[in-house]
Amino acid sequence: MVVARQRAELDRLREQTATAAVVERATGALMATSGCSPDAAREALVQRARAGRRTLIEECWLTLGALMPAVSQAAGPVPEPLEPPAPAAPRTPPAPSGGPGTLGRLGASLVHVRSPRELAAALLEHLADAVGADAVLLYRRPPGQGLELIGHAGVDAGLAAQWHHVPPLSGFAPLESLRSGEPLWLEHFARDLRKYQLIDEPPGRWRSRAWLPVTTGDASGVSLGVLRRHGAPFDPGDRELLRAVARLCAGRLTALGTPAEPPAARFSQEVQTVLDALAGATVLLTPLRTATGEVEDYRIEAATPDAVDILGRTGRELVGAHILESYPSVAGEALWQGYLKALDGEPYEGEPYVHEETVAGTTVRAAYSVRAARLGDGLLVTWLRHDLEGREEQRLADMQRLGNLGWANWNLLTRQVTWSSQVYTILGRDPGRGAVALDLLPDLVLPEDAHALARAVAELARHGGSFDVPFRIRTGNTVRHLRAVAEGVTAPDGMVVEVHGFVQDLTAQRSAELALVDSERAILVQRGVLEAERALGIRLQHALLPLPSGPVRLCGLRVEVAYLPAQAGVHVGGDWFSAIELPDDSALFVIGDVAGHGVDAVATMAQLRFTAKGMVTTGSSLTGALARLNSLLLHTRDSQSTATLILARYQPAERRLTWAQAGHLPPLLVRGGEVRRLDRPEGILLGATADPVYESAEFRLEPGDRLLLFTDGLVERLGEDVDLGLTRLADAVRTPEPGSLDELLDAMLEGELRDDVCVLDIRVPAADDARPDGQPSA
Repeated sequence: MVVARQRAELDRLREQTATAAVVERATGALMATSGCSPDAAREALVQRARAGRRTLIEECWLTLGALMPAVSQAAGPVPEPLEPPAPAAPRTPPAPSGGPGTLGRLGASLVHVRSPRELAAALLEHLADAVGADAVLLYRRPPGQGLELIGHAGVDAGLAAQWHHVPPLSGFAPLESLRSGEPLWLEHFARDLRKYQLIDEPPGRWRSRAWLPVTTGDASGVSLGVLRRHGAPFDPGDRELLRAVARLCAGRLTALGTPAEPPAARFSQEVQTVLDALAGATVLLTPLRTATGEVEDYRIEAATPDAVDILGRTGRELVGAHILESYPSVAGEALWQGYLKALDGEPYEGEPYVHEETVAGTTVRAAYSVRAARLGDGLLVTWLRHDLEGREEQRLADMQRLGNLGWANWNLLTRQVTWSSQVYTILGRDPGRGAVALDLLPDLVLPEDAHALARAVAELARHGGSFDVPFRIRTGNTVRHLRAVAEGVTAPDGMVVEVHGFVQDLTAQRSAELALVDSERAILVQRGVLEAERALGIRLQHALLPLPSGPVRLCGLRVEVAYLPAQAGVHVGGDWFSAIELPDDSALFVIGDVAGHGVDAVATMAQLRFTAKGMVTTGSSLTGALARLNSLLLHTRDSQSTATLILARYQPAERRLTWAQAGHLPPLLVRGGEVRRLDRPEGILLGATADPVYESAEFRLEPGDRLLLFTDGLVERLGEDVDLGLTRLADAVRTPEPGSLDELLDAMLEGELRDDVCVLDIRVPAADDARPDGQPSA
């Protein structure tokens, strides 16, 4: 509130002073042209204002704008040069097309103008509606030089910086208007572009423009540019209005002294007046730009009394310092980029950061939060310095809380004991009761652990060193597992004078360790049970499914058998086979796979194996045996068991093989280098339904044929379709010279087996290899 009142009072006094100056200049002008007294001149101005229904300020500006050089010549030197008056008496210019009162309103606003930059803004505000202006530029021509942009409105800061200094180029429109002394009306964009150097970004942005010379009473001169987006010509009313505006601007620019740069010093002083009444750390920065308009540094123009930088400079000691000269490490940081964004009009508020500077060989660190916003052509920057020591203390407290530990210190000379708040929490002790001396610390723990802690404390107090002792305490009905770590500080004579360390709560870790031990114990027990079950299953499997030591002869066929148990896990599987000679001199081949693993699968396998052999041996058909096996499986103790099966019967006299299947993979027949899958007769897996349908098929075996019966473990791989496995098997057996079964298994199997593998390799010898039967069955 105090700052607001001071600012309002400052504005009121500034307006009052400017108003009085305008009235005095207009009164002096009338006195010079008419020879009347000061009172008569003042009264004349008042009467004219009433007659024209204008304010006194408007009338004064109109009077000053209409004067010609004869006034200054007749009246002699005046405090501030005026625009040359007309040869005749003062006159009121005709109302232009901008509408009655445009000049009056503009004249009233010029009272508050304090710089060419503000003048350009005021002109754009009033000429936007009057003549459709979209941008206003003010160029000054210093003696013997090119042009300098002293005011602009409606153009980007980057474009203004690009065209800030212009050498005396031929064809540059503002310069041409000053050289000719006449307005330059550019209303045909394509034609004007060929003749003049036009300010344009992007090309074609302003389709028409006017440049008018403004006589300021010195040798420099100012060119007023009015830029429009539309390309319509300036009508006579527009041109008359703009000429009158140029005359009106002449007086104000003369009063301002037509500075080459905005009155930064005056502005900085006014900002400093405000900052002197503010608390906190705030500075006004002025950007220092290169010739191309890029910001290369900032200068501190004003600062609050409480502003302190990392080097210890305060208040007005900071004024005049350059940012990069004082703090070179700022270049390229996020703070520098934030300043640039703020200059473009986007307020910047950065995250807290730590800034380091090396001063006289010492690294100085400080943490800051910075805000920046544009003020005029500069930046108003406010920062808050954070207490790093307080932050470190907070971090230490957070670390103790998250690690569930607290530090402690015992001074053995002064008997002073200091604990952090977390130690009281861990020990469950009321802080109001105070800390406990080192030799009394064992009194807080369970009796079973007190002796070990007391011995460690006594040893440390006498000889120094350190200790790390676990112990337990009871808080309410809960036992907590803690840990004390401490070390002694000794004097030059070896006496222990101080002990410091920490106490940590390990209850959560200890509970997890105990749970892990119990879990490991249960796993070991379970593993033992599973290993025992596996050993039993393997023994049962070996007893129920003995493997021949080599190939056997059955009914003139050479039969080779392979069985490989799965290597993953501790379970045995239910894959099985049979290859026997029947009483009628035929041969029976069986291969099956019981779903699941373990002793139950082995038991089901044994039941099916012996039952199938018994049924076929006693004269049952293959399809009948499958139907009875299905019924048997449905009525076993585990009615959810299922199995796949192939039954095949070979008649050697006719070399005819009859076979039936229950949901099993088809056998592979190799004949003359060609491999094909046998077409499966109908048959669903055992245990799936109470009303199955089983059919049989038959074909003749020829000399040299090879027939493979196998379980799915031979061809199935994880994530792969079984057809790919069957194709891979066909490729492996399609060789000119049939290899052994071991070679086939090596080609098909790789890595750890996920399932049991069972294979019956049946070969029909060529005619010249036939031998009498009589070899043992499998």
